[in-house]
Amino acid sequence: MKNVALLFSLLFVLLAKAQQQPIDTLKTVDLPQFIAEAKRDPEYEKRYQKLIRDVKRVLPYAKVAGFRFQLMEQNLQMLPTEKARKAYLKRTEDAIEELFMDDLVNLTVTQGKLLIKLIHRETGKDTYTLLKTYRGNLTAIYWQSLALVFTSDLKNEYNPVEDWQIEKIIKDLGVE
Repeated sequence: MKNVALLFSLLFVLLAKAQQQPIDTLKTVDLPQFIAEAKRDPEYEKRYQKLIRDVKRVLPYAKVAGFRFQLMEQNLQMLPTEKARKAYLKRTEDAIEELFMDDLVNLTVTQGKLLIKLIHRETGKDTYTLLKTYRGNLTAIYWQSLALVFTSDLKNEYNPVEDWQIEKIIKDLGVE
């Protein structure tokens, strides 16, 4: 019993001493100076500048889509009947079409693909699922077929890891 008490006393003293003395675990190392010079690839720069331009062009539409989607979800939950929900969806669709259709028709194929990704980023759902949920299977299949003709896919999802350049541009714009 005496040995156990002695052992605990020794441990207690060591722990108390260890807590009193600050331990410096950071070590600094001086590295030789060097200059890293990246070669500028003009093609890459051109594509990146085009991506910046395209993000600036379609991001406002994606932001509006995300806002309208949240608003629409809230309003649909408050409507009492299926008939009222369908009427509300039709009015909302007409209003969006009136406001934005002329601008959206003038987007390039690349901007359209980017818009599909950004809508997923803003709403958390891909465009195909949104169409299927609110417009029905037939409409979703029609628009998906049309998108495939233009080498696009409404089921395309935004992935911040794969689409890191887009994410960086959005953060640099301060829009997030």
